[in-house]
Amino acid sequence: MTADIIIYHNPECGTSRNTLALMRKAGIEPHVVEYLKTPPSRALLEQLIDRAGIPPRDLLREKGTPYVDLGLGDESLGDAALIEAMMAHPILINRPLVVSPLGVKLCRPSEAVLDILPARQLGAFAKEDGEQVVDAAGNRVQA
Repeated sequence: MTADIIIYHNPECGTSRNTLALMRKAGIEPHVVEYLKTPPSRALLEQLIDRAGIPPRDLLREKGTPYVDLGLGDESLGDAALIEAMMAHPILINRPLVVSPLGVKLCRPSEAVLDILPARQLGAFAKEDGEQVVDAAGNRVQA
């Protein structure tokens, strides 16, 4: 099962790696888009934000980005300016963003992906740091 699921992924990000591993544990091999190498078009980015049901500001990443240098913390900046910044600096796009038939979601924490996967987990899953998020029966572990 792969065709309908896309992950906008950064292999350097632990949350993104954990999300991808959770998907694979469910038997899903998604289409992986390394968005820093192939950023989405403006139209696609706007569509993803809209489908995720979040304002553009919620998709902005601060850590390890030019967020502060660009003054993006200024609450008076409108959506268009924030999207323009993400287009100019794709590192500002928070990750991972997952698209499935059940919706679009910014998967932070990584186990948020379980809300939009059409398949159950196949056995236990722990994150890279050892945190158990799915038990042996394939059920989500509540923190």
